[in-house]
Parts: sequence; C-alpha cells; structure tokens
Amino acid sequence: MSSENTEQHDLSLEGKDQYSPPSVIHVELEKESSTDFQQLEATNQCRHYPRIHMEPQEKSNTNLKQFIIKKLQKSCQCSPSKAKHTIFGFLPFLQWLPKYDLKKNILGDVMSGLIVGILLVPQSIAYSLLAGQEPIYGLYTSFFASIIYFLFGTSRHISVGIFGILCLMIGEVVDRELHRAGFDTAHIALSLGTVSNGSISLNQTSDRICDRSCYAITVGSTVTFMAGVYQVAMGFFQVGFVSVYLSDALLSGFVTGASFTVLTSQAKYLLGLSLPRSGGVGSLITTWIHIFRNIHKTNLCDLITSLLCLLVLLPTKELNERFKSKLKAPIPTELLVVVAATLASHFGKLNEKYNTSVAGHIPTGFMPPKAPDWNLIPNVATDAIAMSIIGFAITVSLSEMFAKKHGYTVRANQEMYAIGFCNIIPSFFHCFTTSAALAKTLVKESTGCQTQLSSVVTALVLLLVLLVIAPLFYSLQKSVLGVITIVNLRGALCKFKDLPKMWRVSRMDTVIWFVTMLSTALISTEIGLLIGVCFSMFCVILRTQKPESSLLGLVEESEIFESTSAYKNLQVNPGIKIFRFVAPLYYINKECFKSALYKKTLNPILVKAAQKKAAKRKIKKETVTVSGIQDEVSVKLSCDPLELHTIVIDCSAIQFLDTAGIHTLKEVRRDYEAIGIQVLLAQCNPSVKDSLVRGEYCKKEDESFFYSVHEAIAFAEECQNQKGICFPNGLSLSSDQLDK
Repeated sequence: MSSENTEQHDLSLEGKDQYSPPSVIHVELEKESSTDFQQLEATNQCRHYPRIHMEPQEKSNTNLKQFIIKKLQKSCQCSPSKAKHTIFGFLPFLQWLPKYDLKKNILGDVMSGLIVGILLVPQSIAYSLLAGQEPIYGLYTSFFASIIYFLFGTSRHISVGIFGILCLMIGEVVDRELHRAGFDTAHIALSLGTVSNGSISLNQTSDRICDRSCYAITVGSTVTFMAGVYQVAMGFFQVGFVSVYLSDALLSGFVTGASFTVLTSQAKYLLGLSLPRSGGVGSLITTWIHIFRNIHKTNLCDLITSLLCLLVLLPTKELNERFKSKLKAPIPTELLVVVAATLASHFGKLNEKYNTSVAGHIPTGFMPPKAPDWNLIPNVATDAIAMSIIGFAITVSLSEMFAKKHGYTVRANQEMYAIGFCNIIPSFFHCFTTSAALAKTLVKESTGCQTQLSSVVTALVLLLVLLVIAPLFYSLQKSVLGVITIVNLRGALCKFKDLPKMWRVSRMDTVIWFVTMLSTALISTEIGLLIGVCFSMFCVILRTQKPESSLLGLVEESEIFESTSAYKNLQVNPGIKIFRFVAPLYYINKECFKSALYKKTLNPILVKAAQKKAAKRKIKKETVTVSGIQDEVSVKLSCDPLELHTIVIDCSAIQFLDTAGIHTLKEVRRDYEAIGIQVLLAQCNPSVKDSLVRGEYCKKEDESFFYSVHEAIAFAEECQNQKGICFPNGLSLSSDQLDK
C-alpha cells in the first residue's frame, strides 16, 4: 500500500470533530447472516497468523480417597527422627536452649527480665481491678503466662501476660455473671484470705463457701479456659487465616475504642466512688451518667492522690519515650509511685481517716489447682470467641513484627498453641486471659532481650512478690492502680495524631478505623469488633463492586499499554478499543463491567436496535439526506460499528471469575458479534482461562485467548487486512483495492 493511500486511510478514520460528512451519505446495511459469515470467513483467513502457543503442565488426577489415605499414612507413621522433629516443634525451647550462648545473651536477658518483672508487678495488680478480680490473681496470671510461653513460644522478644483490652472484656463477663448469680456488683469484697486478723493462709480457703471474689475468679478462669481451647483448636486445624480479617486499621480502631471504655471504667477509682459496673450496649455512656450523678460523693483524698500520681507518671512516661535511645533502661516510675503511695497510705492511715479504697490483704503463696466450672461454659462460650481471636491476632502480629525486625521467623500455628496453652493451663490455677502486650514487649526489646530466657527471669521476680512481698501492698489505694491503668492507655489514645497521615494514605482505612473505634466505644467491645470486621469486609466488596475501568493506549516505541485517562500522548487505533477492568468479575460487579464497557466503547444493543429500525424502513441501499438531528443519530449508529471492528479486553487485573462473570463475557461477545465486532481476551491468568474453558466460553483455549495485548492487536489488524476496512462514509475497500 502506498504512503499516500495510507495517509488518506488514516485521515478517513479520524474522529467526528475533524471529519465533515457530505450532504449525501450511502449507508450499506447487511443482514445478520452475511455479517456472521464474513466474521467466520475472516477468522478462518487469520488462522495462519503466527501466535504464541504454550504447553500447559500435566495435572495429576489424584483420587480424593487415595489423597486422604496417603496423608493419613504420612501423619500416622512413626520413626525416631519424626518423633524428635514433632517434639522439638511442639516445644521450641528444646531447640535453642541447648545452644544458648551464655556470654553473649545472659546479660541482656537478665536485665530485660528484671525490668519487665518490676513493671509487671504494679500493672498486674492494677489490671486485676479492670478484670473484676482480686490483685493476687493478676500476679498469678503474669507468672504462669511468662513460664508457659517460654516453653511453647517461637518469638524471642514478645512479652506475654496481662493485656488491658482482654481484662476489660473479662470484667464485663464477670460482672454479668455475678449479677446473674445474685451478687451485689456495687461493692467489692475483700480478698479471699481476709479475716479480722488478716493471717489466714490460702490453703484454708478451699473449704469455705464460694463468695463473690471466689465466684468472680471462677467465671474468669472458665472463660479463659474456653478462649484457650478455641486457640488450640485453631492451631490444630491450621485456621490462622482468621487473623487476616483483622486489618491494622481495624485493630488500631478497636484498641482505641476499647481504651475509652477502659478509661471510663477506671474513672470511678480516681474519684473514690463506689458504683456498679455498667455492662452491655452503651455501657460507656451509662457509666459517665452514673459518675456525674454521684460526683458530689467524690472522695477528696482519692482525687488528690490521683492528680499527684498523674503529675508524676505522665511526664516521666514522656521522658522515657523521648530519651529511650539514651537510657539503658526505662525509669521504673510506676513501681516507685506504688511504693511511695503505699508508704504514704500506710503511715498516714488514709483508709481509717478518709475512708479511701485500698487493695486490701494480698495473700502469699499459691492456691490449690481448681478446674473451671463446667456449668458456666454455655454462658461464656460465645464471649470467649472474641477474646481468643483478639488475643491470637495481637500475639501473632507482634511476633511477626519483631521477628522481621531481628531477622528470624515465627510459626503462626505454633503461636496459636503457645497462647492457647497460656490460657488453658493457668485457668486451673485461678488466672484469666492473656496475650502479648506491645508496651511491655517494646520495653523488653529495648533493654537487651535476646531470648525467652528473659521470661523466666520475669517469672522469678513475680514469684518473689508472690511468696514474700505481696502483703506489703495492703494499704495501696485503688486510685493509684486506676491511674496506672489510664496512663498505660496513652499510646492507644495518641493514635488520633496519626489520622491525618492515614487519611492521606488511605481514606477507606481511616473510615474503617473510625467506624470500629466508635462502635467499640459507644456500643460494646464484642459488638464493636464484629461491626469492624463486617464493615471492613463490606469495604472490600464495595471496592470490587465499582472498580476502576479504562481504555488503554500504546506507549510510544514500546509494547506497554496504559490508561488514556491517566497518561497523555498514547497511541490509539480507532478501529480497536482496549478495555481494562481492575477487579474480579463476579456476580456483584457484572453489571458494572457491562455498563463501563458499553459506555467507553460502543453500546451494541443500541446499535442493533438502530439497525433493525433502519431495516424496517427499508433504507438498506437508499440515499438518506442529512436534514435533522434524528437522522444524524441514526446514520451514526448505523455506520460507527463499521469503524470499530475489535474490542480487546485486558484481563490482567481480573483475578477470578464466577459463573455470572463467565455468562457476562458470553453475553458481551454475543452482543458485539451481532454487529460485526470481534471480542478478544488478553493476558488471562491460568485460573481465569480454566474457568472460561470449563464454562464453555470457547471450545479450545487458543481460540480467543492471547498472552499479551500486543499479540491480540496484531491478530486483529491481520484479520482486518484480510477482511477489508469500512470507512465512515460507508465505502468498503479490501486491502488489494487500497494498494491499487
């Protein structure tokens, strides 16, 4: 074909704004059978075009029964090496402890263990109040969790123990069950071992009738047992994927929302008020209503103590955070405040003079093991589900974060076993639910921790407190414990500072954060978590329901195709439209796919209707005078399909198809072929190809699939050269005529 003819051809294919039609236009409409015949003839002529052919891998036709038998045989066979591997995998400390480098690691492990143990003493006592328990049970929980995670955990750095959000959830369950059992939740009973002389040992309590404190820890240990069972079951069935539904934005919003509830529950201790703990939907609002109604009953001694502790703890926490790179160890301000407050309360006789609320007698030693109350399981089984998922998700996320930072790996399923046993075993020793905690883990890592041997050192510190020091905290005011709990929420409440950056990065994540935070704070922790999960999944569906779609153009001097709406100076062939849909094609967005394709290319249904209307008027080979808008539209609809001859659908961003998606592609191809436009699919992944072949989109895989957009365009141009080109004025010239 000469260059002059080619230029004329290109000019004739320009857009409507540059092309002015003559006053008389010849429109040639052909019958459907003729169009289909030419389409088939052109396809047959194009089959000689060289195309890429790839030989697929042979798929093994494994019988399901044989597969199950093979797996069972592999699992059930026993050998010394396999038994050793199983035991070492289940108890990871057997692998690293014999290889422990004493000179390199012992100093860091001892230092971090001592510091974390010192920090855990006041926090364990404070969080016991949050969980509705006596202080001794918080110390038990931290002690057993440290020992058990040392045996089963795979992370070298995380600190497992009491976690404020889980304590809050336990406290809500405990208060509900106490109310059902007829206990007065407005008054906190004294510790189990407390009598007039305060000297009864713990062993004597086993024969006593279970009072409020006894029933509270029974409920707490039962829900803890169930949470541990769920976590071990998740590890056994390898369903760690559950945690992927808890995104970072969701978890952050949940923790912040729950922090408001924790702060609200501790406010009464700061004011020295004796109020019932509100539970259920809207507990945060209900609690503040009760506080303001009783604000006139505020204990001034407790209020002054709280303010003094806040003035000491908040600045020192900021100093620890700001100068953590220069400090070899954080200042144990909490312990110093606890010691000073206890001495002041004891020698000032604040309980006797001002009726301040104190921790009371904390016994020494350990209580005899006791099984959970099996009759309570139906009441708390549902509550334990949320606790198990939250505990596991936080533990695994922290484990993976610090493992990545220090260059080692953790096993998610083993972490589920570890945190599950940290709940199951201690539940027989009067403990409540535990998980990893970020604040203590950061302290542990920053003070030189190398292995989980530091957890043993922490447990020894707690053991010393349990055996000797615990009774000395008798005069410690509960307002001091409330302040410690609130100050430790500082990190979660400071998340509001990160919102502007989060909004710039992802508005959808910010909305998820707000919805989860507000629903957790204003409704309840369990319902808030459920709402957050459902809303985040809805957002994922929403993104795929109305995804981005665009027409593509060729980048000059390359084989790369990009969106014409995003980039300038892209080359576009007017006879070929390349359409990209950035989402899976399934039942939710199938209509969006069709409407976007028809809007950006051509609506074949309208064109077909115009052709039928024109055929009925018998203007198949008549001269039509352009005299009005209606005639122009009719002519346009009748002639444009002759200019557009191929639509290439770039399937590179389509991850999967369902039956509705396959049916939609069939409909699209049928509608376009009815007006003489062929539809080609390019860059389909193997899964999409498989679905289309099984859905009978085409008889053979190579008929409509192309490995690249460039290959599909080359094929379409070859077919058009064989078939002939239709110009906007209705002339139909073959390639031989154009060459002449």
